[in-house]
Amino acid sequence: MASDQIADNAPAQQPNTVVIPDGCNLGVVFRTLIAVNLTIMAALLLHSDGLLAALNSFVESAMLIEPACFLSLVVLCGLHRVAYRLPLFVQRLSCLLVPALVTMAVIRLLSGFDWFLSGFSHLGARGGMPLAALAAALFGGALQHYFELRARAFSPVLVEARLQALQARIRPHFLFNSLNAVLSLIRTEPRRAEAALEDLADLIRVLMRDGRAMTTLEKEIRLCRQYLSIEKIRLGERLKVQWERAGISDDVILRAQIPTLLLQPLIENAVHYGVEPSTEPALIRIQLSHTLERIEIVITNPYNPYSGKGVAALPEGNQMALENIRERLALLYDVEGQLTTATSLGQFEVRASFPYVKSKVEAALAKPQGSR
Repeated sequence: MASDQIADNAPAQQPNTVVIPDGCNLGVVFRTLIAVNLTIMAALLLHSDGLLAALNSFVESAMLIEPACFLSLVVLCGLHRVAYRLPLFVQRLSCLLVPALVTMAVIRLLSGFDWFLSGFSHLGARGGMPLAALAAALFGGALQHYFELRARAFSPVLVEARLQALQARIRPHFLFNSLNAVLSLIRTEPRRAEAALEDLADLIRVLMRDGRAMTTLEKEIRLCRQYLSIEKIRLGERLKVQWERAGISDDVILRAQIPTLLLQPLIENAVHYGVEPSTEPALIRIQLSHTLERIEIVITNPYNPYSGKGVAALPEGNQMALENIRERLALLYDVEGQLTTATSLGQFEVRASFPYVKSKVEAALAKPQGSR
């Protein structure tokens, strides 16, 4: 049994690095449009007689710039999905060629309209095609380089977040309490003690993985159930867990790509600050939903603002864990990844939301596991 779980939890072969910007990401779209339009506006201001003339030229240029930008982003969005199969130089070359070819296609498509020819008479329409294509290629290369440097700049944050998260989550009292709980079961319930040790070994193995690694939602849920089974031995009837699913199918859970250790630390915080301080049974609700191609995870737990250990005044370690996860979501999903917290009616709520990205590699490897 242990050998089967070790093989199942072994990290899959990681795909090649992807340096093509995700044209479907709202953050990438906004940054690209702002950069291109500001650059064009600045160039027109330098070559125009006044602000009004520059604005008129900008409006005329927008008839070409905006369609070319959006179509280029759409093509790059498609390439981003399969970029892990391409060498790095091919990915970078694609970021040059795609904007250039799309711009040429847009110019050729619009050149048949009189209003376009009149608006771009100063460019000579088709005569200005090579210049426009060159400018688009330069924009594509510059933006690709920017997004690649941005990802590299965030990498140290991920490493630091991983180390801090390990320090916060592999707490000595958790390990000692878990081992003591297992020791108490060895003579009376040896099978349960063996299962608990296997769960603890799997949990530590995953905690030691790179914070940048990705897994599936199904595997993350399985890890969380193993963690909760360990805490159940220690906390007994005080720990109540309720899993809820809204509009999320088994296929989505099996294929949804999720950062490793996104859900487990959130549940651990709920146990540590919502269940441990309580002398009565405390319920942790974990809600999973899938709407509009987004995955949303909501975790609620009770708190007592006067207990000294409640989450109304969150300790520094808890704030650090939440901030680490927020930074990871920002790096992986930009503005589309969000983590918010709120307190209401004696409940503390953590809400994580991010795009639904299918993991074809993980879906092929992962298989539903039966209960032990």
